[in-house]
Amino acid sequence: MIKITLPDGSVKEFASGVTPMDVAKSISEGFARNVISASFDGTTVETTTPLTTDGSLILYTWNDEGGKKAFWHSTSHVMAQVLEEMYPGIKLTLGPAISNGFYYDVDFEDQKITDADFKKIEDRVLEIARGKHEFKLRPVSKADALELYKDNVYKTELITNLEDGTITFCDHDTFTDLCRGGHIPNTGIIKAMKIMSVAGAYWRGDEKNKQLTRVYGTSFPKQKDLTEYLLLLEEAKRRDHRKLGKELELFAFSQKVGAGLPLWLPKGAALRDRLEQFLKKAQKKAGYEQVITPHIGQKELYVTSGHYAKYGADSFQPISTPAEGEEFLLKPMNCPHHCEIYNVRPWSYKDLPKRYAEFGTVYRYEQSGELHGLTRVRGFTQDDAHIFCTPEQLDEEFKKVIDLVLYVFGSLGFENFTAQISLRDKENRDKYIGSDENWEKAENAIINAAADKGLKTVVEYGEAAFYGPKLDFMVKDALGRQWQLGTIQVDYNLPERFDLTYKGSDNELHRPVMIHRAPFGSMERFIAILLEHTAGNFPLWLMPEQAIILSLSEKYEIYAKKVLDLLENHEIRALIDNRNETIGKKIRDAEMQKTPFMLIVGEEEEKNGTISIRRHGQEGKGNISVTIEEFVAIVNEEINKTLKVFTV
Repeated sequence: MIKITLPDGSVKEFASGVTPMDVAKSISEGFARNVISASFDGTTVETTTPLTTDGSLILYTWNDEGGKKAFWHSTSHVMAQVLEEMYPGIKLTLGPAISNGFYYDVDFEDQKITDADFKKIEDRVLEIARGKHEFKLRPVSKADALELYKDNVYKTELITNLEDGTITFCDHDTFTDLCRGGHIPNTGIIKAMKIMSVAGAYWRGDEKNKQLTRVYGTSFPKQKDLTEYLLLLEEAKRRDHRKLGKELELFAFSQKVGAGLPLWLPKGAALRDRLEQFLKKAQKKAGYEQVITPHIGQKELYVTSGHYAKYGADSFQPISTPAEGEEFLLKPMNCPHHCEIYNVRPWSYKDLPKRYAEFGTVYRYEQSGELHGLTRVRGFTQDDAHIFCTPEQLDEEFKKVIDLVLYVFGSLGFENFTAQISLRDKENRDKYIGSDENWEKAENAIINAAADKGLKTVVEYGEAAFYGPKLDFMVKDALGRQWQLGTIQVDYNLPERFDLTYKGSDNELHRPVMIHRAPFGSMERFIAILLEHTAGNFPLWLMPEQAIILSLSEKYEIYAKKVLDLLENHEIRALIDNRNETIGKKIRDAEMQKTPFMLIVGEEEEKNGTISIRRHGQEGKGNISVTIEEFVAIVNEEINKTLKVFTV
């Protein structure tokens, strides 16, 4: 008998050779009908894999990430089968699952796949799926595998790098593919499938290799799910921050300036400034001191910190000066600079914690194909801060940072989030610096602080920074997409590398602990995500213009100016649209700019000292007439509902 531990902690005994599907049936037949994949002791297995040792079993349905991954990977096999049928002689390479579907990289040689072929491929995939063909994994010798793929240089390269005895093929219907596993029970579960796009992709991601065709697709267990997903994509296009940024005149890009280097236009710069002032105000309350560091630093600085060894290949090339052997780098990180600020003078335990904050711009070289609007750029500003504290202060300081992050999220409408505890890889420790002892202390500090704060958490191994573990805040936006926003990191290693010290109560020198934190993360990326989350309808306190005054004719422009002056006295951001256009045209333009309030003034309003309010997005609901004072109260009430008060 073997003991199987389930996710709820319960342990069941089964005869050796039991399959995950057998275990599912022992729980309930209804549950088993929904199980489509499984993992055993952290390794993905088939639902038919015999289990012969004690271990932990997770059973996945479509509602689980593991289930979706198996579902999409399995569909990639069926699509590959169809591509071989329709384009004889092609060479298949790899077909993994990705975040919202799958892709298969294919060498079509002299043939070409076009949009006109998509429907035929989709129909054939579903025709095969209806056959309910089982996915069967089988071991194959290296010699037999190489023989089968002797005409496919890509599969041959993959097999050559595998150990004999570890190679498996997956069969379904008439199709066989080199595969490690992780499939749904049979093709019949696939009820809807769509090819999303095709793109070029270099073999192994290396520009020196041949360019292949990457065929992207997605699939679902119900047609209704696919329909909803496609509607969601249309809404995502409407909310695309690149489109909205252009329409709202927030930012732009110029090829002459350089790819991945955004230009902030006046409205965008004002938006950024409001976000900065919002956080600076909270930081000041929390005891942070503002610092400023250069945009470049000597290469040796980043060698000391360890960043050059880890990220040097992905940085801009060093800047040589006229002095022989002197090299500088565009700043890829702010933390080494802040370590040097700490080192300017000696500290006592009575002086700690020291909290240094900076909106510091950093530069990293991203491949041109990876650049994407504001979410992936080459120059970006971090709302960086580094706290230097004693080990005894670490728990309290970490919790205070959590409070600050929650304040930021609450004021900007991000309510659906999970705190991800990002720890070291369990196996590969080579990519991290520092001692196991320091890592264990840092990891425990994060785990305990998150628990004390009652955060909803998940643990991800292998996601830590190279110098320390992290608490990453994974936020779901209005479309249900997950983004990493805000991070807090505990670091025992940089204080060692920079020889940071403080004098303790015992009059001896001790090492401080360092906390890295950035509630926004990157200002560019944060604004992009906020744009898409709100569709450009930012919280009222953040909007570039909170109101626009529209006069019915030039006769009322003096009154419009009076209204503007009164609003400015109450610190309400407004402007006058005095263009020679119809009121309808002015309203349509204000709607396009997503201005929250349109204040219409004419003869009646001038006579009564009032304004007629039209709210953005409420066409057909009618305007309401109020005094200036009443409008100010409306604005302030709405701001007070969303802009939280930060307390320490």
